[in-house]
Amino acid sequence: MMVHQWMLKVECKYMYAKKIDIMNIQYSIKKLKEADPDLIRLMDAFKMEDLKPEKNYFKSLARSIIYQQLSGASAKAIHHRFISIYDPEPYPSPEKVMSTDLDVLRSVGLSFSKAKYIKNIATAFLEDPVRYKTLDDRSDEDIIQLLTEIKGVGPWTAQMFLMFTLNRPDVFPVTDLALQKGFQHYFELDDLPKENQMLEWSQKWIPHRTTVSLFFWRILEGPFEW
Repeated sequence: MMVHQWMLKVECKYMYAKKIDIMNIQYSIKKLKEADPDLIRLMDAFKMEDLKPEKNYFKSLARSIIYQQLSGASAKAIHHRFISIYDPEPYPSPEKVMSTDLDVLRSVGLSFSKAKYIKNIATAFLEDPVRYKTLDDRSDEDIIQLLTEIKGVGPWTAQMFLMFTLNRPDVFPVTDLALQKGFQHYFELDDLPKENQMLEWSQKWIPHRTTVSLFFWRILEGPFEW
């Protein structure tokens, strides 16, 4: 997909949200305890702070690609080196990423696929800036469908975007291995739970499943590294 010169001159302001509703974790904890007493012990075990929304949507998606299938510490180090390519800018714009050679991106620890995927996201943001600027106006389902049209952005990445960028309150990424392990540990299951089992179990937690996810991650790995 070719990016024309005029696309590279689009102002960076299209990357930012106009408004983000912030999820109230303390309210969610209260409602979850009322809905499912089995969660009281979990909710009382850790102090959980409200998530901070990320207004730079390109940054959020690029970071999600870097974090795919890596430990939090490894991904954080690679992400820091990625940002350092563009020092002193706080974060590269899609224009800057598009003008960066793949070999340069790979030199900071990105795989060839991840470097390509980040460029794919940059291309999408440059070709249809309005579409991505208004993501916050869409439903969770619409956002997942739209984002997964970009090659390299799968459902997990889209769900992380919903949780940590838009702070949507009812996201439950059942394909996430760490979430599965936290679920297994808390409910003392012999085996990792099946995705459909987790979804069925989670029905009583709607519409506060983002908060439950954060607690299950916290059990085994500490605060979710993002």
